[in-house]
Amino acid sequence: MPGTTERPAPRTGAEVLPDGTALRPHAEDAFAHELAALAAADDRPRPERWRLSPWAVATYLLGGALPDGTVITPKYVGPRRIVEVAVATLATDRALLLLGVPGTAKTWVSEHLAAAVSGDSTLLVQGTAGTPEEAIRYGWDYARLLAHGPSRDALVPSPVMRAMAHGMTARVEELTRIPADIQDTLITVLSEKTLPIPELGEEVQAVRGFNLIATANDRDRGVHELSSALRRRFNTVVLPLPETAEAEVEIVTRRVEQLGRSLDLPAAPDASDEIRRVVTVFRELRDGVTADGRTRLKSPSGTLSTAEAISVVTGGLALAGHFGDGVLRPADVAAGVLGAVVRDPAADRAVWQEYLETVVRERDGWKDFYRACREVSA
Repeated sequence: MPGTTERPAPRTGAEVLPDGTALRPHAEDAFAHELAALAAADDRPRPERWRLSPWAVATYLLGGALPDGTVITPKYVGPRRIVEVAVATLATDRALLLLGVPGTAKTWVSEHLAAAVSGDSTLLVQGTAGTPEEAIRYGWDYARLLAHGPSRDALVPSPVMRAMAHGMTARVEELTRIPADIQDTLITVLSEKTLPIPELGEEVQAVRGFNLIATANDRDRGVHELSSALRRRFNTVVLPLPETAEAEVEIVTRRVEQLGRSLDLPAAPDASDEIRRVVTVFRELRDGVTADGRTRLKSPSGTLSTAEAISVVTGGLALAGHFGDGVLRPADVAAGVLGAVVRDPAADRAVWQEYLETVVRERDGWKDFYRACREVSA
């Protein structure tokens, strides 16, 4: 294993449903045609074992048009420099930490970066309070271990170990949810680029092309701060909330369309008005001030992220398509907005009622939305 350059066998694709359609395809499967077109047009230098050049990876994330007419859809709407710094980091020997409040597309960006760089976004460790050390290092097939003792055949490699051995990109989601002593298992991996196996008197050395992307936020409960030793092994890129309402509306619109197609939701004629309304509500309550800057507002306890806005609109489209006339209306999104805003029934309900009566009720063109919200809030 040490020093091996063998790549793993090609994936056979995501686990599929009986009719052959994956419920949620991995990025490399859902956007395979874009990745293939980029690879064919990409004549720039590629780091060893990268499927695309850094320029092509950034184009895949940010979108663009290729000489053959292929349109690359944007996966991330935000400052270009953020994506360039993230991609450049992966081309070095430093790991990448995507930091941001919940709902800033950290997981989405992480998945698409791994798909573009390695062609495989599935080498994933999901961080939780119960994540064991084996999820990052390795475990054992206990039947073989008991029968034959420690051996290579009995060893079960983690996603990180597999990425090291084959020069690929591993992902660790919600790194700060993992207990601190388990987090620090990564220090040797990231600093020495090796993973010792003391039971066998061996080690796995990372081959060229290996790197790691971690995501983290410091807003939710149950967060474990990274040790200074581990934090130094990462280059941190902060993913901000969308800077403008227009940018957030574009993100929500694009993702809702993608989700609608994948879920076979009935197509809505035009959902732009309600999307803009949901985004406006979320931004105003999140920022603590109305869009015109005239009225200060109390903010609820939740994050009211872009991801939550996407969920509210997608749920509204399902209601409109299956139980309405197919047109997205205020009544279709009102319950979702209420559920996103009122997380703490005691404190948040008062914040929501005040916002309804002082802002929504007085806003031109929002009477239907006000009535729908009043009805579900009663």
